[in-house]
Amino acid sequence: MNMPESEPRYVISIAARIIGIETHTLRYYERLGLIQPFRSNGNIRYYSETEIEQLRRIKTLVNDLGINIAGVEVIMRMSEKIRELQQRIEELELVIDTMRQHTDVSEAKKQTKRK
Repeated sequence: MNMPESEPRYVISIAARIIGIETHTLRYYERLGLIQPFRSNGNIRYYSETEIEQLRRIKTLVNDLGINIAGVEVIMRMSEKIRELQQRIEELELVIDTMRQHTDVSEAKKQTKRK
């Protein structure tokens, strides 16, 4: 059975091991708002595959590129905004295509009536 990428599945110790960072670093990123893991009724943090990928990006930005946490926050916010804008563009393109199809049908009907 395939679980969705957004399904919470890893506790903090496993997530930290997967990413290669300490659990206190994950808690710090959460306090900063860089990541929001799912919390169980018992207040246990669970991380999804999507969050693991976000954390890998953060680790790359900090460790490999030398970007400070403030810069990471800006990059993460801008990346999210870009994703939102790309989704909106796709929605608008679908609306435009639908409108063009309706216009083409209307024009074809007008042409048929003229003949």
